[in-house]
Amino acid sequence: MRAGYRAPVLHLRVIVPADMRADVLDVLNRQVGVAHVLMYPGAALDPEGDEITADLARECANDVIKELKGLDAQHRGAITLTVLDTVLSTRAHRAEDDAAGDPADAVVWDELIGRTREDATLSVTFVLFLTLACLLTAIGVVTDSTVTVVGAMVLGPEFGPLAALSVALVQRRMALARRAAVALVVGFPIAMGITALATWAAESIGWISLDSVQHVEEVDFIFQVGPVSFMVALLAGAAGMLSLVSARSSGLVGVFISVYTVTAAGFAVVAATVGAWDVAGKSALQLAVNLVGIVLAGVLVLVLRPRGRLVGRTARKS
Repeated sequence: MRAGYRAPVLHLRVIVPADMRADVLDVLNRQVGVAHVLMYPGAALDPEGDEITADLARECANDVIKELKGLDAQHRGAITLTVLDTVLSTRAHRAEDDAAGDPADAVVWDELIGRTREDATLSVTFVLFLTLACLLTAIGVVTDSTVTVVGAMVLGPEFGPLAALSVALVQRRMALARRAAVALVVGFPIAMGITALATWAAESIGWISLDSVQHVEEVDFIFQVGPVSFMVALLAGAAGMLSLVSARSSGLVGVFISVYTVTAAGFAVVAATVGAWDVAGKSALQLAVNLVGIVLAGVLVLVLRPRGRLVGRTARKS
């Protein structure tokens, strides 16, 4: 397995009633990239039924899950997938070689949907991180500190809901889209409202003024919006989605410090609070450009990704 990529083999467990046993085994025996099929009759107690397990190459996981869902296995029982970090088996390696494509390019949709759903959930933790990022931006504006603003970029959790929106649009998952939209639509106003109160308090005691906002030099890139801003958002969004589907978490750090989403929101609040409406307007536009660019890039990556399929797929030989 190449370092930084998802393991090429997944462990599948299916729990189904006894009357579905033959159909599930038929799916597993027909699919390329399946190895180590085991069946435990009557092993499941709740729900009552059989437990059937197998090891899958990532490249064939979507096909297997689709066929099992076609049997209604997820409703009559359960389907679970587990990543196997180490597999010492010639048969498993042969199954992975027989599966079309490369495991680094394979997108297991149910796995990706589950991961982005968690990251897109509106929670106290999500709002706190978003608020802290906006407050750090405010401090970065007051001190004209690039380092502080970059810290706010890294801290911001907004990429999760944006990635979830991309997945939801490609997979037509309206529930996931609503979840992500709620996180953004509710989370940002709360964080920006708290930042506005903090800015008002800082202004009242003389820590920040209209002049300090209009004459920043080190952090003025936040509201310098233009075509380059959209290109950066597209590239960062593409890199972020590739990091998610290939599990290269190190790439996400580069994404966080490349876009101005949360910092644009924080700067817009600070500028509006002290009356710098031109800067506030430019920052708000920067926020919109980054939101649209990241989601669009995520959609393009998922639509144009390598499919990892052969034209003439054949059944697995016994």
